[in-house]
Amino acid sequence: MSLRVKLSVFGVVLVASATGTAAFVVHTRQERERQVAAAPSVPVTDLTLVSQQARIIFRSTAIGDDYGRVAVVPLDDPDGARAFTPARCDRVYSRQGEAVCLYSKAGFVTTYRAEVLDGSWAVRRDLPLSGVPSRTRLSPGGDWVATTTFVAGHAYTSPGEFSTETLVTPLAGGDSLNLEDDFTLLIDGKRNNSQDRNLWGVTFTGDGDQFYATAASGDKTWLVRGSLKTRELVALREDAECPSLSPDGTRIAFKTRNGQAEGQWLIAVYDLATGRSTLLAEKRSVDDQIEWLDDDRVLYGMPRSGNGPSASDVWTVPADGSGSAALFIPDAWSPAVVR
Repeated sequence: MSLRVKLSVFGVVLVASATGTAAFVVHTRQERERQVAAAPSVPVTDLTLVSQQARIIFRSTAIGDDYGRVAVVPLDDPDGARAFTPARCDRVYSRQGEAVCLYSKAGFVTTYRAEVLDGSWAVRRDLPLSGVPSRTRLSPGGDWVATTTFVAGHAYTSPGEFSTETLVTPLAGGDSLNLEDDFTLLIDGKRNNSQDRNLWGVTFTGDGDQFYATAASGDKTWLVRGSLKTRELVALREDAECPSLSPDGTRIAFKTRNGQAEGQWLIAVYDLATGRSTLLAEKRSVDDQIEWLDDDRVLYGMPRSGNGPSASDVWTVPADGSGSAALFIPDAWSPAVVR
């Protein structure tokens, strides 16, 4: 085959490929427009009004132009009208007066951003973020922010088969602390220096020093207690991931394999005083960092099949193992309770 024929064939293939790509883009856009047109409207209320009361802040996953925006609803009317903020986040967390927003920015090369936002939802500070957003938390006193990202190997089914980076950053300014590089991990009193260790899912106490997180190495995970002052992480129990400290500071909600298949988790609550764990009534697999609605109930995101991209809802279940799971906020993800 001559060079001229080869170039002609290549040109035909290139045109066909470009035509197919354009057709796919057009079809995707048309399908998205059809979904938006068919979706029910979302009742909207005033942001200033809702922000003056106890509330829940979350990522809205309702189909429409506000998909992905951070929304706010009153704590006593979670299924009511939403107030939308200017922020669009993949993961959001908030406390009184500030929020942290993690998001991906698509382009020729996808980039990742983390921002601390003030009470008016303006950017207060940029944070380092090196990978796909996963978890974030603010300390109760507003001194620290924690971020967890996937930085390589996103197989989230077994510890050691993925890589995370968890940073704890002082909100007032200064360098971030990396849980893997800057902290000593102690398991059964022995230092763990394994190359495959990973740390993620921080939840802070109210004393400005201690926090809880997940450590993983080999095929095991541990709930660990950390200290910002001593830079130590001490394992408390096995088979615990993505901890969340209760408002009264006495219990930790977490997800646990508990004999489930790979990539499947149940929710449990660990009593810090007694060391006793209680499985909760939610029987579906939950892959989320739990949020406490109050001292008696927890919240978590659940993906669902059906209408729209990445559709999800926020559910609630009693924290003592009784009752059953119930839908709390439809078309929602990444909840944070602000009082």
